[in-house]
Amino acid sequence: MNGLQSKLHEQLVAFNQEHVLAFWDELADNEKENLTIQIQSIDFNLFALHQSKQIDSKSKQIEPCEVLALDATYKKQGVASIENGEIGILTVAGGQGTRLGWSGPKGTFPATPVTGKSLFQLIAEQILCASKKYKTTIPWYIMTSIENDSATRSFLIDNNCFGLKRTDIFIFTQGEIPAVDTDGNMLLETKSNIAMNPDGHGGVISALRQSGGLDEMSTRGVKYLSYVQVDNPLANAIDPNFIGLHLSEKSSTEASSKCVLKIDPDERVGVFCKVNGNLEVVEYSDLPEDKANECDGEGKLVYAGGSIAMHIFTVEFLQRIADDLPWHKANKKVPCINLQTGEQCKLESPNAYKFEKFVFDVLPLASNSIVVETKRNEEFAPIKNTTGQDSPETSHNMQRERATSWLRSRGVDISGGAIIEISPLAGACAEDLNEAELPKAIGSDEIVVI
Repeated sequence: MNGLQSKLHEQLVAFNQEHVLAFWDELADNEKENLTIQIQSIDFNLFALHQSKQIDSKSKQIEPCEVLALDATYKKQGVASIENGEIGILTVAGGQGTRLGWSGPKGTFPATPVTGKSLFQLIAEQILCASKKYKTTIPWYIMTSIENDSATRSFLIDNNCFGLKRTDIFIFTQGEIPAVDTDGNMLLETKSNIAMNPDGHGGVISALRQSGGLDEMSTRGVKYLSYVQVDNPLANAIDPNFIGLHLSEKSSTEASSKCVLKIDPDERVGVFCKVNGNLEVVEYSDLPEDKANECDGEGKLVYAGGSIAMHIFTVEFLQRIADDLPWHKANKKVPCINLQTGEQCKLESPNAYKFEKFVFDVLPLASNSIVVETKRNEEFAPIKNTTGQDSPETSHNMQRERATSWLRSRGVDISGGAIIEISPLAGACAEDLNEAELPKAIGSDEIVVI
């Protein structure tokens, strides 16, 4: 062994993973360099920890949780916090648009029904609109993945960051963790590459800390983060009503979440519940069938609060729990090579475990967590699938319906069939359109952008 190989071997032996050097002598110099960089990038103490610090899915006592109403009661407190520069936007955008047939980061996908604005542009324009309205600066924190980081940065720069200052956008990369076989051994994807997987949307908290993002927030005076995933064009990222409730003495919370009422028991969204006395999100696949179908005396679902991945977190709280989220283990098919032959393994069943964190696992760690209901037709039209539910078509329809509703509430006469798009630059709610120049009527065959 040469010096480098010996040093790597020593590091790997300490964690019983020396097999990843099985083909070292066959590798070209650039392959050795890449494998070395990959090994050195792995936090082996974290690797050892993540296999022991996992969610215990057994012996859970699941009960309904309280869901609060969202109204304008605490709006003044929310507005004051925004105006004081205490709010930042946190967006998880590590995915590719593969499921949508899109070549590129998911955030670059054209999401609106008329102009085809990208998912990134919709959030950027919300920030621009709110910054102007409240005469403040709202920084934007974006988590990318190793796979799409470069393309995301290029996309934003090529589009002049949609009018935002580059210095007000903090981009950081999601962590990765090795996949392992049933014995806890790392897998080799190729002779020179360890099979890795992203550490889940919950990895955003530790990635913020490791990247210096949490410290940067403190320097700016940002105290609260509005968390939204990139794939929901209707998400209201800067909602003074929601922010105000989070800050109110009534809630005094470190983590607040929005939900929508489930369409039916089988809707594929996580559900807010009390689990062993703590507020948690139970995945739809983990909620017992009898509870998923349970109804109250009025025939309404008891477990009805569907998670839409919209939260507000107190920054001080995130600083405290950044490394405390548990790991979830999933048995998956992971492409790998046979260590004896060097040939690709033929996979007929799951061969490995992937580990990831979920952002909603911060909720039971908070001193107080609340859930508030928002209206589905106002805030939830995700784009996840090519066709069917949560597709561009269903999202476009809901975007058009909301736009029509907003304009009608302002007195605009709209015939059925009109195609309407309202830019986030025009406002975040129907009332914001009071300042806009609106048509008196829109015909059924018209295409209108406000």
